[in-house]
Amino acid sequence: MPDRPIDVVVAGHVCLDIIPGFPQGKRYHVNDVFTPGKLVEVTDAAVSTGGPVSNTGIGLVKLGMKVSFIAKTGADQFGQMTHDRLKHWAGVEGLTISSEATSSYTIAIAPPGIDRIFFHNPGANHTFAADNVDYDLCGRARLFHLGYPPLMRTLFRDNGRQLTEIFRRVKERGTTTSLDMALPDPNSEAGQADWKTILKGLLPYVDIFHPSAEEALFMAHNEKWRDLRAKAGNGEILDLLKGADYTEMSDLLLSWGSAMVTLKSGHRGFYLRTGSCDRIANTGSAAPANCDEWSEREIWAPAYHAANIASATGSGDSSLAGFSSAFLRGETPQRCVAAANALGYQNLQALDAVTGIRDWDYTLRLMEDFSMPRNKIATGDGWTWDDAHKRACGPKNRH
Repeated sequence: MPDRPIDVVVAGHVCLDIIPGFPQGKRYHVNDVFTPGKLVEVTDAAVSTGGPVSNTGIGLVKLGMKVSFIAKTGADQFGQMTHDRLKHWAGVEGLTISSEATSSYTIAIAPPGIDRIFFHNPGANHTFAADNVDYDLCGRARLFHLGYPPLMRTLFRDNGRQLTEIFRRVKERGTTTSLDMALPDPNSEAGQADWKTILKGLLPYVDIFHPSAEEALFMAHNEKWRDLRAKAGNGEILDLLKGADYTEMSDLLLSWGSAMVTLKSGHRGFYLRTGSCDRIANTGSAAPANCDEWSEREIWAPAYHAANIASATGSGDSSLAGFSSAFLRGETPQRCVAAANALGYQNLQALDAVTGIRDWDYTLRLMEDFSMPRNKIATGDGWTWDDAHKRACGPKNRH
């Protein structure tokens, strides 16, 4: 195995985030914010880089990982701000600056009490392609993580040909791979893409697949997603899902080739499902030393209860920083899931996605504090609850 001086190369979507603050102690309804002609008073705004390159990447740096970024921006003011902020944290030798594209930005509206709403300009992310990836840089890393291809037009067009090419070429370097997703507008070009076909061609090259539960449902069981979306009304699909739904989705995604599947679940926590020992052992440079410990696991741990939430912007990205950092440190599956929840909780303490993130020692203390209240989850039949460690094991968990 060649020397791997970089822990993680984080690639994909990056933008500049502008996040207005909202007064604490108040719970909002969507009509409190989006009513024509209404003036909504907010507090100071946070301005930061956003998207998984920034959110997951900087989170990993704060947890002690050595990180390099691969992304694309325009040669404009937003692009310069993005470049400078990323360079403050980690290597930017993989950053492409294009004079032919504009830089991406997002206005993130995240009032306490309702899910986040984003006004987003994809900018240069739409033109990010396989030839924007430095594969020699990827070959120096233990883990390659790419995020948000549904928000990157070139990557999902043509049945994901460019996206699959990226992962195929990274896997040729022996690097372990992971992929995060985003939920597209169902009426957009990305929402109309044939995600089943894309994933069937892609997942054999993806070792750890990291969609949210709703993203997985949208892409793998779109008719069911539409039915549940109608039933949820103004609520969340997440609250309608049972343990059997998680098992069914992960069964399918593992059968399409991934070694592991996690389903980010917001206030309902973090789910992990893993495949066979043979597939786990062939995940590349970051493969677990004990594949038996990692194979055929099904674990769902509820999220920490957060009494006061500054913002949930990037909480899923932060959870993947926690999971990936624990995974690269050789932690058990149970502790990797705990680390994901610990980072998701830290994320909620600040308006942006990274200010609330602490170091690994703090994260360890949080992971091991089982006295902290958790949100309730309804798993359904066939699951066993471990009250001492605040997690549930599913029917496909063989240990």
